[in-house]
Amino acid sequence: MTRPSLRVRLTLVYGGLFFAAGILLIALTYTLVAQRIPHGDKLIVSGTGPKLDPAPDPEPTFMVGSLNRVIAQTGDDALDALLTQGGIALLLVGAVAVAFGWLLAGRVLHPLNRVTETAGRIARSADRGLHERIGLRGPRDEVKELADTFDAMLEHLDRAFDSQRRFIANASHELRTPLTLNRALLEVAVYREPASPQVRQLGLALLEINARNERLIDGLLLLARAEREPLERSYVDLADIAEHVVHQTPRDGVDVQVAAAEAATAGNPVLLERLVQNLVDNGIRHNVEEGGWVRVETRRVDGYAEVAVTNTGPVVPPYEVPALFEPFRRLGRERLSAAGAGLGLSIVQAIARAHGGEARAEARPGGGLVVTVRAPAAEARSLGGLDRG
Repeated sequence: MTRPSLRVRLTLVYGGLFFAAGILLIALTYTLVAQRIPHGDKLIVSGTGPKLDPAPDPEPTFMVGSLNRVIAQTGDDALDALLTQGGIALLLVGAVAVAFGWLLAGRVLHPLNRVTETAGRIARSADRGLHERIGLRGPRDEVKELADTFDAMLEHLDRAFDSQRRFIANASHELRTPLTLNRALLEVAVYREPASPQVRQLGLALLEINARNERLIDGLLLLARAEREPLERSYVDLADIAEHVVHQTPRDGVDVQVAAAEAATAGNPVLLERLVQNLVDNGIRHNVEEGGWVRVETRRVDGYAEVAVTNTGPVVPPYEVPALFEPFRRLGRERLSAAGAGLGLSIVQAIARAHGGEARAEARPGGGLVVTVRAPAAEARSLGGLDRG
């Protein structure tokens, strides 16, 4: 059973206290009024004339009894009217009080709702939304202190993430120059004549290591770009990208299949192509030696454009799947010996988040993975001034 919201509970508390106080007030008033109303056997006849004779005549006695009954009935009617009219008034005023309680609870909780909405937007956009602040204005109370503390936490996190991205980008740029120089010197040493077989073999091995380091640097630069730079969005169909990537990717003996249905979204074509390329490369690289296959599917599901890449490969424990999206994280000997830099799925996740989507993976029972990326779907007519990609 779903628990009522805080606003509903506060309104119920306000209304309950009001009705309890009203009932108590009516009961107290009823008791005091009942004590003040004279009963029939205590009739007091006051005036300037003589008092009744202790042994009155029958006719005056009959009149006094009738008067006592009238007074008693009048008192009972007054008490009944007090309960009836008081209960009706309590219900009417109580309904008004509950309505005011609802409005008052909403006004009191409005700053908390603002904090919740801001936190939700930041959570949905991951670290890309850390620049947003609550900026609550008003008196210095507990809610204001909570909002200011939350803003201070966001400020520290924003600076930390921004510093990390700048460091990755700057370090990657600084490392590209010596790697390019090393490659040029190695190529000269390997391909010039005369070069002994030992020198040529050593040079080719060093070139392979240098190429791997260059892929690592390029991956870090792309990861920093996907997490930091704003996107220039245009109309992109993931089906076109999937067919293009599959057509131009070396198969390495792996059967690559594509089932491309329309899956349009608004995004950066270059980054989305890199996303699909990483998924296909990852499926081909981490596969079985014989009889391996990769299936690439694009589709539109529940307002999202999806691309899913399924492959055969080594068995992946389900509890290890979430860690595969962490940078430099590999699993098993097959992944340790792979030529990849360990950034493929990390880049996929960063690009997906930059497009307002998500990336998830599932382990296949027979081995391999099913990696699905989804982003908000888009129609060509709804993109307005966005360019068609």
